[in-house]
Amino acid sequence: MRPTRGPVEPGSTVDPRHLSTVSGERITLPDPDRLVHLQFRRFAGCPVCNLHLRTVVRRHEEIEAAGVREVVLFHSPAEELAPHVEDLPFAVVADPDRRLYVEFGVERSARALLDPRVWGPIVWALLSGTWNVVRGRERLPVTRPPGGRLGLPGDFLVAPDGRLLAAKYGEHAYDQWSVDELLKLAAGAPRGDREPT
Repeated sequence: MRPTRGPVEPGSTVDPRHLSTVSGERITLPDPDRLVHLQFRRFAGCPVCNLHLRTVVRRHEEIEAAGVREVVLFHSPAEELAPHVEDLPFAVVADPDRRLYVEFGVERSARALLDPRVWGPIVWALLSGTWNVVRGRERLPVTRPPGGRLGLPGDFLVAPDGRLLAAKYGEHAYDQWSVDELLKLAAGAPRGDREPT
């Protein structure tokens, strides 16, 4: 896939590459053995991102059983991101220069926080996040995140051969695939000698 400033379309091909996770693991994209759900989130400690990622953590075994590997990107530096993601059971990648964000066309916009559809999740994320910080389960986000607070999420499903099977560009900060939507996409994805459904 060539660098772009616009959305990428299903059917395009993701160029093979190695990514380094915050924990120091090197992963391959695409994964030759399974589907990859590539998630673009916002910044380290983002309450809205944490709210969503908790649903992914709760159902992670189910996602893996469906043949999907989770890879989550944040536009924060690795050292800032590490304390926020140390307990996550999937790969987390720091992209502070937003190289992959630009390549996949994942944008920033004021509508990330101004869209009325995100206000309820923001309130819930702040309330539950504050409770989790008090209990020591989460950390406070930085006051001035690199890349700002106006990032929009993006979700991509990448086949083992590098084909982009599906893409979602969030219209606000809490507009991403649910786990159920991801599992439905994965169930319909072609794999090896299996015919698409």
